[in-house]
Amino acid sequence: MNQATTTQAQTQSLRPSSSWTGWGQWLALITMTLDHVARYLATDAWGMGWVDSSVGRIAFPLFAGMVAWHGLFNTRDPLRYARRIMVIGLVAQLPYQLMPREAIFQLNICFTLALGLMAGHWLEQVAQRTARDQLGLARLSLETLGVLVAWYIAGFWVEYGHEGLLLIPLYMLAIGQIQRSGNTPGQRLIALVSAIPVLLLAGAMNSSEMAKSITVITTLAVLVMAVGVCRLVPDVPWKMSRRMWLAWYPAHFAVIAAILLFVGRAAYP
Repeated sequence: MNQATTTQAQTQSLRPSSSWTGWGQWLALITMTLDHVARYLATDAWGMGWVDSSVGRIAFPLFAGMVAWHGLFNTRDPLRYARRIMVIGLVAQLPYQLMPREAIFQLNICFTLALGLMAGHWLEQVAQRTARDQLGLARLSLETLGVLVAWYIAGFWVEYGHEGLLLIPLYMLAIGQIQRSGNTPGQRLIALVSAIPVLLLAGAMNSSEMAKSITVITTLAVLVMAVGVCRLVPDVPWKMSRRMWLAWYPAHFAVIAAILLFVGRAAYP
């Protein structure tokens, strides 16, 4: 075995298990769909008002956590991964735009996830270059200013706004810090302190106490995976196909839009 193969094998052995994301995919898509059915289709007679502030708050922090995880551990090119997410967003934008909402125009969650991943990847690169003393203060200041301006402008146009754009970068900082800590669960639990900013952000993204709690619990569950719990999660027995994973988001909006346009719009709370 040559040195390159040995190094690759060592890297693979150090990479945390991603089995939990197989379960996360199903949970995120099901809770998202329930949330959108309750929000856009259900009348008061359906009795689904509780969904928005409970199970409906699982989807976004779970999607963001999985994107951050894959961006850190499962892709060689996070920017290419972000572009793929953005393509899904472009396909979904038309049916998404047909959903009843107060805003005249808003970019869907895929744009929030893609831009957040780009920002998180930038932070990771800055941390690595700074550690190698390969990033000057002037360059860092210029890059930071550009990222902040982009974040400020994009926050007015994407779903979940400025807070949503920060979730993946803070996830990546926290998970990266946990992984760079010692190998024992105790050392990683101590490193979990670095997760306080992402947990505070998760709590600030909602108004009701129940919604805050669900979002924080979901975010904490993702972070606990990084502590080492991910190794205990078995593979999902019904693995979602890649085509279903990519198509579900635009397809479910297309179905809802068709029902709203051709069957009749339910009362929108």
